This record gives sequence, C-alpha cells and structure tokens, in this order.
Amino acid sequence: MFLTMLNVWVPGGEVIIASTVANRAIAVMALMVTGLLSLRLRRTQEAIALTQAKLQAQEQLVKLREDFASTLTHDLKTPLLGAIETLKAFQKEKFGSVSSQQQKVLATMIHSHDSSLQFVETLLDVYRNDTEGLKLHLEPVDLTVLAEEVATTLMEVAATRRVNLSFRYGDSDFRSSLWVKGDAWQLQRVLTNLLINAINHSRRGDRVEVILESQADYQVVKILDTGAGIQPEQFPHLFERFYQGNSDRQAKGSGLGLYLSRQIIEAHNGIIWAENRTDSKDISATAKSGAIFGFKLSVYPYQPS
Repeated sequence: MFLTMLNVWVPGGEVIIASTVANRAIAVMALMVTGLLSLRLRRTQEAIALTQAKLQAQEQLVKLREDFASTLTHDLKTPLLGAIETLKAFQKEKFGSVSSQQQKVLATMIHSHDSSLQFVETLLDVYRNDTEGLKLHLEPVDLTVLAEEVATTLMEVAATRRVNLSFRYGDSDFRSSLWVKGDAWQLQRVLTNLLINAINHSRRGDRVEVILESQADYQVVKILDTGAGIQPEQFPHLFERFYQGNSDRQAKGSGLGLYLSRQIIEAHNGIIWAENRTDSKDISATAKSGAIFGFKLSVYPYQPS
C-alpha cells in the first residue's frame, strides 16, 4: 500500500493529476480489503481445522467407548451363560445328588446370574440403540394380551415381595383388546421394566395396578404403585441413562430400564411419561400416594380374523 502511493511521486518527472491519485487510492483500498479478507479467511480455516480435529477426537472417543461397551458386554455374556448352565446341571443332579437346602442355594445363584445377564443384555441394547437406532419388527399387537402375559411371568417376583398385581380396563368392567402396530418383543420389555419398577417401589402388602384403556387416537397403558411417589427434582432425570434417584425402593436397579423403555416407545412414535398419583386426574385411583408410569401408542384398527 505504501509503495503504491509512493509511485505517484517516484521515480518523478511526471505530471501528477487527480485521476492518478484516485487510481492509486482505489488500488490501496483494494489491497486493504484483500488483506483483511485474507486474514479473516486464514482465521476461519484455522477455526475449521481446530473444530474438525475436535470432532474427530470426539468421534474416536465415542467409537472407543462403544467398542469397549460392546466388547465388555459380549465377553461377560459367555461366562455368565456358562455359569447358569452349569448351575442348572447341578440342580438336575447330573453330578450327584443335591439336598433340598442345596437346591435353594442353587436357585438363588441362578437367579442372581440371570439378573446379571439381563443387565449385560440391556446395557448392550442401550448402546446399540444409541449408535445404530432401534430396529422394529412391526405387526398388530394386542397390548392387553401382552400386559397380561408379562404380569403372569412376574407373579412369582410380586408374591415374593408380598405385592398384589391387578388389572383394570379403563372405565369398563369388561376386558377389551388394545390393538397397536408395534414390535411385540420390544413392547414386552417396556411392560416388564415398568412393572418391575413398580414392584420394586412397593412395600409389602401394597398393590400394583395395571390400567388398560382406549382413547380416540391412542391406546394407553398405566402402571400405578402405592410407594412414596416421585420427588419434583427427579422428574427431569427419570428416563436418563443410569439414573436411579433416591428412594426407599425394595431393590436397586441398573438405571437402564426406564431409559431403554423410553428408547422403545419413542421408536414407536409413542409417548412415555411419569407422574405422582396425587397429581393425576384419574379419579378412580384408590391410593393417595404412589407413582404412575404410563405410555400411549397410536390406535391400530386391526380386526383379527
């Protein structure tokens, strides 16, 4: 810029006219703008390069975490399955006679290993769903049948903790079908998680109630317990990964059941929620304390042949 303006007088001997000075001034302004743009471009490129480096580092970290979780859960499943089968072989007296007291110990060990295996499989599913998305096998599903089947499998767990399970079909006294289009196995997992959650939050002698009702556009499932309820500060975190909260629940979970349930219901384009029974507009609720966990899915007009 300095040399461009100096060229008006140097080398000299020429008549200086206004147009020459104007041309030099325009050239100086062009050089100034070019310099500023070049500086800004260089800074932008440096910022882009830094951002790309950070993104690559984050992607590598995420991949490393996913690979670690996948490898860990896969490596844990094999010995757990082997231990369960070995214990079942002992139960069946394939290695010699087993006393009744030993049978009880073996049953406890098998139940413990089954719980660990379920946690490992849930953890693997959660990470797989986060990275690959949840793959659904959609078909007509009756939520009423599904809920009753899940409740039947959990009767022994509920009985052990002296918790009663009951069903209510909305405002009707008659059992009715709730058809949706969904993945039966995945929805079964949601119902299992919500029922176990309710049983774990119940005290001995309490009742867990399953309400099945049909609305204009949705089929609704609600699971009510009579526990201590949900603290206001817990609501934003209930469906987060590994969140357990503070409660007097009878058994601590992994903190993955509600998170996985949310993944499944959202993959079905449904809604899942939680509320306290004291806040619910359900006037038919028989207890003043406790929580409600529910979900709703779009009605599927299916008529079985």
